[in-house]
Amino acid sequence: MYLYHFGLNRLPFTLTPNTQFYCELAPHQEALQVLHTALAAGEGIIKITGEVGTGKTLLCRKFLNDISERHQVVYLPNPSLDPTEMRQAVALELGLRPCADQQRLTGRIGDKLLQCAMANRPVVMVLDEAQALADNTLESLRLFTNLETETFKLVQLVLFGQPELDQRLAQPQLRQLRQRITFSYRLRGLSLSECQDYLQHRLCVAGAVEQTLFSPLACRLLWRASGGIPRLLNVLAHKSLILAYGRNEQVLGSGVIRAAIADTEAAIVPHWWQWDGGTRLQWSLLLGALLGLIVLGTVLRLHGGGWQ
Repeated sequence: MYLYHFGLNRLPFTLTPNTQFYCELAPHQEALQVLHTALAAGEGIIKITGEVGTGKTLLCRKFLNDISERHQVVYLPNPSLDPTEMRQAVALELGLRPCADQQRLTGRIGDKLLQCAMANRPVVMVLDEAQALADNTLESLRLFTNLETETFKLVQLVLFGQPELDQRLAQPQLRQLRQRITFSYRLRGLSLSECQDYLQHRLCVAGAVEQTLFSPLACRLLWRASGGIPRLLNVLAHKSLILAYGRNEQVLGSGVIRAAIADTEAAIVPHWWQWDGGTRLQWSLLLGALLGLIVLGTVLRLHGGGWQ
């Protein structure tokens, strides 16, 4: 594609949450610090929320990589689980055989959690897309946090989800779960300077060590059109590189950025880019009239007539 044209060795703006492209920007670093602080405390449930595309899954994978050597990780990426399926999935993650008797299976899980704790590898249960979990599944997860000794919990629960998760947890029937959330963080979109750093970081990881492909104006346009959302930023940047390659341009200016924005449904397009035909005609007539007045004034001045 455009790799050779821009001197890259891999695609810099794919949508796959590759931790090799993780950029240490303020919102993600703050969220990561909250996760590690909460994990060190060893109590309660941890909740990370953010709008679609803000980087929750990438942050989740980064967090899992960080803790995998010290903790036994139970990762549940599939939210469409009923309580029985959830317990089966937890058992499989812990290396236990499936069991039809749910009470017996829960006992086995409790024994395994205690073994892990005694081996100094406490269990961390991480759930992605938690806003899609059914109420009874969320309640079953809460019951896991009841497993404890006299001095410590046998499992810590980490929930990653969209803002709808907060709405779900506000329901009266989930108040017990909500009360056990001791640490939480809400991911935000990137600022303009963070957007610039993000674009350059991904380009550097992809091989463009000392090359700046996006002009300051291009970065500003991408930031505005993406709302600072990393996933949308990736889509727009990738399309811009394709268009620049097609035009044989080495530095991405406003032209290719505007074209990429116009081709992306989710992009935030300024209202003045969305004029209909009637509005364009009205502005064309107005601009024509203004130009006519300017020309008339110039002619009168040249002939010494002024505006008398």
